[in-house]
Amino acid sequence: MERKRFTNKTAIVTGAGQGIGYEMAKSLVLEGASVILNDVDLALSEKAAKEISQFGVCLPFAGDVADPNFNKDMVEFAIAQTNSLDIIMANAGITLFGSFLDYKPEDFFRVLHVNMGGAFFLAQVAGKYFIANNKRGSILFTSSVIGHQAHKDLAAYGMTKVAVEMLAKHLVLELSPYGINVNAVAPGATLTERTLEDPEYVSAWSKITPIGAPAKTPDIANAALFLVSDEAKHITGQTIVVDGGWTSVSPAPF
Repeated sequence: MERKRFTNKTAIVTGAGQGIGYEMAKSLVLEGASVILNDVDLALSEKAAKEISQFGVCLPFAGDVADPNFNKDMVEFAIAQTNSLDIIMANAGITLFGSFLDYKPEDFFRVLHVNMGGAFFLAQVAGKYFIANNKRGSILFTSSVIGHQAHKDLAAYGMTKVAVEMLAKHLVLELSPYGINVNAVAPGATLTERTLEDPEYVSAWSKITPIGAPAKTPDIANAALFLVSDEAKHITGQTIVVDGGWTSVSPAPF
C-alpha cells in the first residue's frame, strides 16, 4: 500500500470552517495527517471538524488568531492532543471592503490584526516549538492575487497580503538554519460558500480568467499541500499564485 504523504504528522489549519481552509484541512487528513481545525466561529469549526473526522483525525479549536495568546494556546493544544506538530497553514483572513478615502480605522486595524498578526504570531510560536524539538517543520501563509494586483476597495486587504508574502521571505533568514521552510500560496478567484453568494461571480470571473473559469478549492489545496510536503523541503521564501492566469492580464470584474 502506498504511504500517504502526511502519515504521523500533525497540522494546524486556521480559518478552516469552510472554503479554502476547509479543503486544506480535509486534504491533509485524507493524506494521513492529524489536523487541528481552527475557525473563529465555534459552531462552524465543530461542524467542519466533525465532517472531516470521518476520514481521520480532525479536532476543532475555535478562536481568534488575531490574539497572540490564542495562537500559543492552539499550538499547545495540538501538541497535547497528538504529541507532535509539523505543519502550520496560516490561512485565516478577513476581507473588509471600503474605499481608501472613507476606510474606517477600526476596519483597518481589524484586517491587519487578523491577516498579518494571525500569521506572524502563529508562525512565531510554531517556529519556537520546531526549533526546541529539532523538527524540520513547514509553515504556509495564505496570500492572495490582491497582493500582486490592485483591486477596487481592497487597499487594506491588499497590504496585508503583500505583507505575508514578504514575511515568508524574511523568515528564510530566521528559520532556514533549523531546516524549517516557509512559503505562501496566493489564490485568485475561487468558488467558495462566500463567493458563490454573488450570483454573477462565476460568469464574471470566467470571462476574465485566461484559463476560462475560477478556481475550485482543491486547486488551491493541491498547491498548498505540495508546499508543506517533503517534496518541497528545498523550496522556501516563495509564493505560488493559483489564479488561472489572471494576474498576467488582470482585468477587473466590473
